[in-house]
Amino acid sequence: MIMLDKKWWHNAVVYQIYPRSFQDSNHDGVGDLAGIIDRLDYLQHLGINLIWLSPVYRSPMDDNGYDISDYQDIAAEFGTLAEMDQLIAEAARRDIRILMDLVVNHTSDEHAWFVEAKKSKDSPYRDYYIWRKAGADGSPPDQQRSYFGGSAWEYDAASGEYYFHLFSKRQPDLNWENPQVQEEVHRMMNWWLDKGIGGFRMDVIDLIGKQVDQQIIANGARLHPLLQQMHQATLAARDVLSVGETWSATPDTAKLYSDPARRELSMVFQFEHITMTHDTKEGKWKPLPFDLIEFKQIIGKWQTALADAGWNSLFWNNHDLPRAVSKYGDPGHYRVESAKMLATALHFLKGTPYVYQGEEIGMTNVRFDSIDDYRDIESLNLYHERTAAGVSPETMMAGIHANGRDNARTPMQWNSTHNAGFSSGTPWLKLNPNYREINVAAALEQPDSVFFHYQKLIELRKHWDVMVYGKYLPLLEQHPQVFAYRRSLGSQQLVVVNNFSGEHVELGLPATLHGVAGQGLISNYAQRDSWTDHLSLQPYESFAIAYVCEAGLG
Repeated sequence: MIMLDKKWWHNAVVYQIYPRSFQDSNHDGVGDLAGIIDRLDYLQHLGINLIWLSPVYRSPMDDNGYDISDYQDIAAEFGTLAEMDQLIAEAARRDIRILMDLVVNHTSDEHAWFVEAKKSKDSPYRDYYIWRKAGADGSPPDQQRSYFGGSAWEYDAASGEYYFHLFSKRQPDLNWENPQVQEEVHRMMNWWLDKGIGGFRMDVIDLIGKQVDQQIIANGARLHPLLQQMHQATLAARDVLSVGETWSATPDTAKLYSDPARRELSMVFQFEHITMTHDTKEGKWKPLPFDLIEFKQIIGKWQTALADAGWNSLFWNNHDLPRAVSKYGDPGHYRVESAKMLATALHFLKGTPYVYQGEEIGMTNVRFDSIDDYRDIESLNLYHERTAAGVSPETMMAGIHANGRDNARTPMQWNSTHNAGFSSGTPWLKLNPNYREINVAAALEQPDSVFFHYQKLIELRKHWDVMVYGKYLPLLEQHPQVFAYRRSLGSQQLVVVNNFSGEHVELGLPATLHGVAGQGLISNYAQRDSWTDHLSLQPYESFAIAYVCEAGLG
């Protein structure tokens, strides 16, 4: 087995904050930077090493900050640049770095570049964006669609041309074929890096090499040269983390992004284990049942493919995805057990784990009765578009309840008081009513809570090289209820067993696992240090045992 050069982020754990929903310090119902600063001690107690901060840049908030009007200023509702500097400094005092969200596939239509681009076809900023002439009848140049519904082309009456937008019409796509765009983005990235941040999470970065006229959106021919240029201009001389959001990634293309020899990114987010539950036609709005055998095949494929050239990011949920315990576990009777199981299953894999705010206390999806209670532009646009086309409101609401982005965006549940301790004002998005039972204060009072399970997993990564660098070896690959695997690094061995069902499971084990005995590292039931040739698993039981095998497994 090839041993990768060790990086500080290999044994790190990243915590994602969605600032709007984390902590409100000024009582306006919107989370802010000062609120995050107030909660840094909590994050230090959890043990994380980085905060991935969803966008806090100046923005009209058409897409909750993913529409940026000034990359070098802070949105007023989140605070000021001075507070951003304070957050970077206060986090550093606690050995926590800040990972900024880099959104450079598109800007806001209020960005100065786009404002200037619209003034004239001769504007020096016109070519910062993607423009095409209208069809003979004034129609869009082609039939490409926006991810948020409707055409990907928006008509500009003043010039008689259309501009391209893969997301909202208020998020015009940048033209990455223009060297001036590249230079502007590189300069901005270096400005942030000079402030001492720990790197960037790069939003939909696989789209910047798009070839619009050929209708090639992801993985265009220029994508990897553009990333190599970006790396050379910004990241090459710095010890920072870069992770790309790449919905289109395969194991082969992920190696192009993350093989250190190629000098592009540290790692990518891939979504194959997410999209396996999406209908091929209706997407996430018609969720499919979770198939554990298929999931294990996907995880094994990625663990093997990136074992020696590249790096995996490990995650169940983020600001765009449903809550893990609702999607893959049991948000009801076995909420605590299944939340711990999911954490164990993920954190012992090879890669860098990402924890989304509230995951560490087992927060769940929300089920608002009315579409009017939702705020997510994607959910709202597609609800109205599809119901107008004949899809029943009940069908769309079922999809939103299962996979809508606001599941992850309800305010953080700090305690059982008014508005869960998030804000004394009216929250921008309604809270999940279960905050009275599921909250940080309650978790910190319970030694066996989901929080302390996460804390222990994070601590274990700091001390067990096999957990970070060990070879992945799947076990029980065809079992429909149990996800088990082995990690091996020389004589150091781990076995991890996870029951993904709410049933008792009796396991007859292969001969290679008979008589395993060692040190029980973590469990969500009674600690296990050994077994013979048979295992009886409780509902959602999971555990990890470390042991020494002198022969090793490579």
